[in-house]
Formats: sequence, structure tokens, C-alpha cells
Amino acid sequence: MTETETETDKHAQPLPARHSLPLDSTAELLTRITAQLGSQLSHVRLNGSRKPMPPTDLPDAARPTLVAVAHGSRDPRALRTVGALLDLVRELRPGLDVRLGHIEIDEPALPDTLAALGAGRAVLVPLLLSRGFHVKQDVPAAVAAAPRLRARTAQPLGPHPLLIEALYERLVEAGWQDEPRARRTGGVVLAGAGSRDPESAADTRRTAEMLSERLGGVPVIPAYASAAAPTVPDALRALAARGRHRTAIASYFTAPGRFATQCAGYARGVVAAPLGAHPAVARLVLNRYEQALAAAPFGELRRELATA
Repeated sequence: MTETETETDKHAQPLPARHSLPLDSTAELLTRITAQLGSQLSHVRLNGSRKPMPPTDLPDAARPTLVAVAHGSRDPRALRTVGALLDLVRELRPGLDVRLGHIEIDEPALPDTLAALGAGRAVLVPLLLSRGFHVKQDVPAAVAAAPRLRARTAQPLGPHPLLIEALYERLVEAGWQDEPRARRTGGVVLAGAGSRDPESAADTRRTAEMLSERLGGVPVIPAYASAAAPTVPDALRALAARGRHRTAIASYFTAPGRFATQCAGYARGVVAAPLGAHPAVARLVLNRYEQALAAAPFGELRRELATA
């Protein structure tokens, strides 16, 4: 799997108490404040006026279908993991039509999912972590091949503070100890699939910077399984050269697959699981959906939804 929080819809449900994240550090508090501030600023134009907001008085059943776009993998765990993630999305928005389409390998294929929607409306949310070929070429091509469908495409999932929370929790689950000693001697490799697109690399670097902040300044080096440098072994050596011998690998993949397994095999210490069916990722999928709806002028969007 390759490749600012906006709460624009009153239907977006808060996480149940069992998923609430304790504010156990100044870094986490700052991350949350940043996300909330970004959400508020996203509603304001540069001239200070408020952006038009999408209608919030319509039931989810009358809103465009959310089509989650996954990459696809020969690893059977990938499809199960994406399915579990979308189950979380449906729990948060039980009235919303949520469907899945794959770019390659797995079924249902994205063109088939879009064709099944006919002349309906859809928001495609790429379950990809950065801008790259799939987001810029494959997804638009699939939309163009479904001319009767009124569709818009959301941003990829990353970078975003909610991803940072998911990455942090996966590291802690795997055994990372967020303590002063780790901040002095530890280091993290943010392992992703890789892309030749410079914007994809920029997105991953930004995620590494945000994760470093969340970890209290622990160095985080982005590394890749293919198409880009450095490799995961090179990043581990770079950390060792800086005296950072307590290392961990943060798996920057939406679900298990060949590249995620390959990167995990280089671990010398803690290795986190892919992001997977994490509550923060489910919330982010809905945030991207709402952002894409908010991008349309209010009147145009209302007219589209009123023709349901």
C-alpha cells in the first residue's frame, strides 16, 4: 500500500470512550491543538471570510457514496484489514453508503465499483498515504471511465495528525517505550513503499517530522522498500552512526503486504504493525470525505444532493 483534520459535518460521531486517547504528554497535547486549529482555519478564506459549508441537515443515506480506494495485494491479510477498517468507518457513520474499490490485484476492482454506482454521486477516498502515481493517474482514470457518475476525489490520507496518533500507538503496542532514555538513544525508521514522485517523498518527510515531534524529538528517518532512497537498512545504519542504537520501525502502510513484510524483516528492535483498522484512521477517512464535499460551493453541492 502506498501512498487537516476538518469536522464539517455534524453527523461525524466522536470516538467511543474506549478509543479515547489520554493526553499523556505535552507533545500529544500540542498535536491535538494543532489539529483543532487547522480544522478551524480550514473554514476561513485568506481575506478572512468564512468558506461556504456543505449541507449538514441531510441524512447520511442521502449523501454521496464514500468509495474507499485501496491499492490491492496478494497478501490475503490486506483485504481483511481494509475490510475491518471500513467496518470502523461504518460504525462511525452507520447510515452512509461505504464501498471499496481496488486499483489492482484484489476484488472488487475500482472500475467495477464505480460502474455499479451508475449515474449516482460518489466521493473517492484513497487509502493511500501520499501523493503519487496512483492518486494522480490511476484514480482519475477510473473516474473518467465512469462518465455518468458525478464524483470527486479526496486527498490521500497523509500527512495528517490523525495518522501520527495511529503510528505512535502502533509503536507503543509493539514495545516502544516513550521515556527519556528512548529520547536520548532511540531512533525510528518510517518505512513506506516508495515513489519516484517528489511530492510523495515530501509528504512522507512531513509525516516523519510530525512523528518525531510526537515522540519528543526522537529522530525519525523516512525510508522506502522501492523506487526511492534511503532503504530501510541504510536508514538503520544512519541512526546507528548518530549513536541511536535503540531503533524501531514504524510501518507506514495501510495494511499488510509484500513491502510491509520486507521492511519488517530488517528490524533490529521494535517493529510496529501497519496502520490497519485503527480508530484514528477511520476518522481520517471520514475527514477526507467531508473535506472533498466542502470543496464544492454550497449551492452546487446542495443541488447535487437534492437530486438524489
